[in-house]
Amino acid sequence: MSPARLSAASRISAGIVGALSLAALLLQYVLLVQLTRDNVGVAFGTLRFFSYFTILSNIAVVAVAWTAAAGGTGFFARPRVRAAVALYIGVTGCIYFFILRHLWQPQGAQWWADTGLHYAAPLAYCAWWLACVPHGTLSARDVLAWLSFPLAYVIWVFVRGAWVGEYPYPFIDVGQLGWARVGVNAVGVLGVFVVLGLVLLGLDRMLGRGRRPLPP
Repeated sequence: MSPARLSAASRISAGIVGALSLAALLLQYVLLVQLTRDNVGVAFGTLRFFSYFTILSNIAVVAVAWTAAAGGTGFFARPRVRAAVALYIGVTGCIYFFILRHLWQPQGAQWWADTGLHYAAPLAYCAWWLACVPHGTLSARDVLAWLSFPLAYVIWVFVRGAWVGEYPYPFIDVGQLGWARVGVNAVGVLGVFVVLGLVLLGLDRMLGRGRRPLPP
């Protein structure tokens, strides 16, 4: 799909979505560095920052949204990549809402960062993807391809966990739960990716019905 086919309103909306996600990312980074610089240091705090799927999915939101806002071409302008990011940020919001939000009560600036990363960015990006981009180009093969990133992430989490002895999320904490329980949890999360991926595929086909197919 050519980025030039996005309307001016769609491009402006994309810029707003990207700015929203970037602001939450920057705030969260500042807060995390402040929290970790006196014990583990800035370098390790930065590594911890980039070890959260929430952070990576929001970075992807910024990349896709600002590429669209600029009318750019290439990887981040592809329909399947835009949809993949909708999946990743959508899972981020769902997992947080249903599993993680009960585990802590952020206050002050941390509440703003938390709300931006887990609620505002997922809702804004998914709304933009649904309403502002052409549809009708995705296939079932794309759903399978989208799983490559979360699978790579899980491998990285386990490698990093074996190295530093900590895990970004409690449901994949091998030290606390053991490999058997973590394996079950990982399969469950993978199932969420598959189900939501199929939902996105169905929505893309429904929204693209009756339109001339566009090149991927």
